[in-house]
This record gives sequence, structure tokens and C-alpha cells, in this order.
Amino acid sequence: MTTKATHPADTPLYPIREVSRLTGVNSVTLRAWERRYGLIRPQRTAKGHRLYAYDDVERVEQILQWLNRGVPVSQVRELLDQPAPAEPQAPAIGDWLGQRQQWQAAVEALDLGRLDTLYHQAMALYPVATCVGELFKPLIASLEESWGEQLGAALQRATLESFLRSRIGTRLYHGNQINTGGTVLISRLPDAHGMLWELLIALTASDAGYRVQLFDDALPLNEMPLAVQRLDASAMLVCSGQAERTELFRRQLPKLAEQISVPLGLCGPVARIREQELADTQVAVLGDDPLQAIARLKPLTRVR
Repeated sequence: MTTKATHPADTPLYPIREVSRLTGVNSVTLRAWERRYGLIRPQRTAKGHRLYAYDDVERVEQILQWLNRGVPVSQVRELLDQPAPAEPQAPAIGDWLGQRQQWQAAVEALDLGRLDTLYHQAMALYPVATCVGELFKPLIASLEESWGEQLGAALQRATLESFLRSRIGTRLYHGNQINTGGTVLISRLPDAHGMLWELLIALTASDAGYRVQLFDDALPLNEMPLAVQRLDASAMLVCSGQAERTELFRRQLPKLAEQISVPLGLCGPVARIREQELADTQVAVLGDDPLQAIARLKPLTRVR
């Protein structure tokens, strides 16, 4: 497969919106891969509109495979041009580490302009799943470990949360206009220190095709059945980055899972910490990884 810009006359050609639908890669990212890195070279109509052949679609899928293995986009072209697949080279790990270090430095400096640049750069060049798995999840885990009780930690957390809430909130809004999956309600648990894990779950769920209702404050447990009913939800997800109170897992969440008619899923680090305590309950322990959590949710949700 090559990046040649011409194809036989009888080759079916697809507009960019159709390639985006087939591959799950948005048009902004497809254009960035073409302009910045020359990864794909579609044909152009007389008016300048892009047209892609099937081998272009296959090439996009190959690019996704490399990105999902942790290879930075800047190294993908040389791998695509090799005659046989090769293992990612060590610099791939360093690239993601470097990006996370830039983010952490921007958070510590409360540099919103830098955060904005880094966010748009990552989201333009990589699929959402790759950004969540390689960048946001390990970044938040690292930040939470470093924050502890140090002076300024609360300010850094609030700054990052506010920044991500506005950016991810915009994506959720637009996603809800086009997604055809069920509605997923997402709330943090009562003792959670903010909503960073909640935001990652929401972003991942939206990318997977769900319509997402994200609650900025912890929704009271006794109002969750009403929320499920009134919002016609397919699932209720609760998140936290810490252990929470034991009583929540011994009695309250298991009781809630019996009261609502849709899956009650537990996500974030709390799911790893409390997994054993919920083994014999109806609570779906989805895990601390957002990508795995939403993948585990899919077979549990009913199609509407």
C-alpha cells in the first residue's frame, strides 16, 4: 500500500465524512495526518474536496493499529512503509512520557494557554481512545500521586478539572446530537476529590457512541432511581479516585443496584480497591481503566 494520490478510474471513492464514519477517525484528525505527516494522500475534486479510495481507508486502519500500540504519530509513516509489521521502538514510549510531562508542567504552572495548545494538539492527532489510554489516564494517576497534601494541590486540581470540564463538555454536547447509543448517567461518589475520573469515563462513553448525562456534583444515591426513570437511561455509572466509605459498598450501592432497572456500574480506582466487596452483588464492577470500563458496559446495556 502506498500514499499515491491517484487510483484506477473504476476504484470507488469516498468523501471524508464517509471515511470518518467507517474508521471512527474524525475529519479534523484525517486532515492533520495528511497535512502534517503525509500519512494519507487523497484525491481532490475540481473544487478541492477530498476523495479517498478503499486502500486509503485500510491505511487509516493501519495507522490506528500503530497508535493504539503506543507509537506516536510522528513515527507511524516509517512503520507503514516497512514490508512487514515491526515492534514499536523505544522512542514511542518516550514520546508519550514527554507529552505527559508537558501536561504536568502546565498544570503545576496553572498555564491555561499551554494546556489549551496541548489539548488541541493531542485531540487533533490521535483518536480519543488513544488520548485516554496513553495520555489522560496515566497523567491523572501521576498527578494524584504527586498532589497528596502539598500546598497548591487543590488549586492545581481545580484548574485542571475546570479546563477539562469545558473542553470535554463541548465534545459531550456535540456527541449527544449524533450518537445513537443509549443514555448513560455519570456521577461521582460522595467522597470523591473532584471529577477527573468522571470526565474520562464520560469522554470514553461518548466516543463509544453513548449519549452522556454528566452530573457536575455527586448525585444523591436516593435520587438515582428517579434520574434513571426521568432521563430514560440505559445505565448509571458512579466514579471515584479513592476508596470511599465502607458502608457505601456493604449496603448502599448493592441496595441501589436492586432498585434501579438498568446496570449500576462502578468505575475509576475505587472499582479496583473495592472489587472483592461487591463480588456477590448486582453492582457491575467495571474497573479503573475507562476504555475497559466502557467495553465491559456494552454487553450490559439494552439497545433503545
